[in-house]
Amino acid sequence: MATPAAAAPRVLSFDQCADQFVLALSPREAVVGLSTRADDADSRLRALAAGLPKRRVGLETALAAGPEVVVRYWGGDPRLVRAVEARGVRVVTIDEAQGFEDVRANIRKVAAALGQQPRGEALIRRMDGRLARSAGAWRGASALYLTPSGVTAGPGTLVNAVLTAAGMRNTERRPGYQTVSLEALALQPPQAVVLGFFDTFQLAGDSWGPGRHQVLKRAVRERTLASLPGATLGCPDWSAAEAAELLAAKAPQGLSR
Repeated sequence: MATPAAAAPRVLSFDQCADQFVLALSPREAVVGLSTRADDADSRLRALAAGLPKRRVGLETALAAGPEVVVRYWGGDPRLVRAVEARGVRVVTIDEAQGFEDVRANIRKVAAALGQQPRGEALIRRMDGRLARSAGAWRGASALYLTPSGVTAGPGTLVNAVLTAAGMRNTERRPGYQTVSLEALALQPPQAVVLGFFDTFQLAGDSWGPGRHQVLKRAVRERTLASLPGATLGCPDWSAAEAAELLAAKAPQGLSR
């Protein structure tokens, strides 16, 4: 159902999150470049990046690749974006997502720019299927989200939407992303924690960071309900629904539907 590659616009990605959209939505033949992080361990669709060109972000590189559309999330500063647009290239910026409706909007925005609306709608249907299978699994059980750097997530974040989608109640009530107090963890440890990005911790962990502290280690060791891969949490895309499904699958038999 997708637009034939010959009719699809040539597309270049400026960063790892944009890579996921380009890899999922564009015909391979139309991809003139991905970011240099497209095949990193925390890139969800890294297997699809094999064989496609990786390009550093810059005006010369962008123009040499000859894109008609550039997709970006955080990659490329405003001056570069303006310079690319001034040369007739359409730049599509992926928005922050506070919930899955925002993810749907991102998919539709990029799919429309690439002339791949049917692919976009199919992707949304698969995402919604994961969410339907996850709904209510934990039946309101409480948990604190925790990363190796000691960051948690409250209302208004896609992580909060993941917890809610799996039927959990987020114990962090401060909005946005916040730093967890190690003192508070020691004095009032959470009943349960859901980990994020711990699969990349051994590679990227700071030897002096919170993830090495005994208080955080104890909370992780004694209270973890699930550990979600960083590749499902790092971008405002449909992978968050996979995180919700993985979390739902960890619900005890007595709690799951």
